[in-house]
Amino acid sequence: MTAKHIEKVRVRFAPSPTGHWHVGGVRTTLFNWLFARKQGGVFILRIEDTDAERSKKEYEAEILEMLAWLGLDYDEGPGKGNLGPYRQSERTALYEKYLAKLLEEHRAYYCYCSKEELEAERQALLAQGMPAKYGGHCRNLKNPPAGKKPEVIRFKTPEVEIEFKDLIRGKVKFDAALFGDFVIAKDVHSPLYNFAVVVDDHEMQISHVIRGEEHLSNTPKQILMQKAMGLAEPIYGHLPLILDGERKKLSKRYAETSLLEYRERGFLPGAILNFLALLGWHPSHDKEVFTLKELIQEFDLSRVQKAGAVFNEKKLLWLNREHLRKLSEEEIAKFLDPFLKKKNLTPNSEMLRGLIRLERDRIRTFSEFSESAGLFFSLPDYPSSLLNWKDSPKEETKQMISSLKECFAPLTEKKFTREGIMAALRNLIETKGKGNVLWPLRAALSGQMASPDPLDIASILGKTETLRRLEIALKKI
Repeated sequence: MTAKHIEKVRVRFAPSPTGHWHVGGVRTTLFNWLFARKQGGVFILRIEDTDAERSKKEYEAEILEMLAWLGLDYDEGPGKGNLGPYRQSERTALYEKYLAKLLEEHRAYYCYCSKEELEAERQALLAQGMPAKYGGHCRNLKNPPAGKKPEVIRFKTPEVEIEFKDLIRGKVKFDAALFGDFVIAKDVHSPLYNFAVVVDDHEMQISHVIRGEEHLSNTPKQILMQKAMGLAEPIYGHLPLILDGERKKLSKRYAETSLLEYRERGFLPGAILNFLALLGWHPSHDKEVFTLKELIQEFDLSRVQKAGAVFNEKKLLWLNREHLRKLSEEEIAKFLDPFLKKKNLTPNSEMLRGLIRLERDRIRTFSEFSESAGLFFSLPDYPSSLLNWKDSPKEETKQMISSLKECFAPLTEKKFTREGIMAALRNLIETKGKGNVLWPLRAALSGQMASPDPLDIASILGKTETLRRLEIALKKI
């Protein structure tokens, strides 16, 4: 199948539900989705669960939940009208038909070699410095060996050179003579990955297969099976690996971190998609902050690089902050709600608005917000020494806190705003100096070495709570 023959772009997201959905899989999904949406094509969801032992329904449910959270809608697949669900475990009759045809045409055959025999053969080849491929012992058997049952079904690999044009990597060649006759099924009812993928891509009329570089070695085998069955060949594109800061394979810390964990840490879906889009792809200009709609308009597979893409969590945190700043107070409050509930924090609407205005330019994630906002709900324990400005004597600090209480006493709760508080403290600051006044106030109200502006803290806490915390500070001294 060449670009000239493609009537409509059809791509698939085909996860194996054998574990949590990680960043590499999410990026592949995003690139397929962006390509389909840019081309006005179809984005198909296909669950590849041929590994019955490792596939779990809870992992499939997580994938569906995360797709919805990210806003990556699919056009065909589970729950989508009469065309789904697409689960390989429910398509065995289809695979059996294609397997039977290969066996009947002698393009595949039953192999009776035991695991022990295969391992002995492998070790002998390795000892001679030769490729550890199957030697073809059962390839031309006329009759089954006495007393043996078939172990697997193998594809009869022709010794040819396979060449295809990769959308990202250009011309790629493989020598099929190095493969040997590879296994395509355990039996007629149990196809393996490479075979099931070929059948599904044909049946679903997939025009482009866009996947990670780790699948590159599977492509020539799949092309061989397509040719053997007379099926059209999709256009392939293999995305670059995701690397760490030292340009090595991404460590387990990030590679095995599921998308669910990023959501629980308080990252925005738009920021995650923005970050992943820039892992291996670059726009035609220097802009880095994109909405999903803007990514669709900008995305072009020709701008995907061959070299590995570096995963930089600092960049992700920066992008999340940039996306967070674009949200309205109402949108932030909606995202914040589960994080505050998790910590049993229940600010009233006025207090929440004040906290959002105070924190929105300081925080990078919503979990950081719930952590930094904690001081507004309960005063952390702190040493009395924290109250002292530089080397101020204890008695001087004590007097300053008493003076702060006196300045605040005449203010009503309504007048206890940042402006009102600043006006009440102006004379004291001019007399004693900014640090001598504001540092003890900051420490007494926050109980922390670093915190927001003490005038902001006081205005959000209100007069009653501010005076209570100043009284606690006096007792500490």
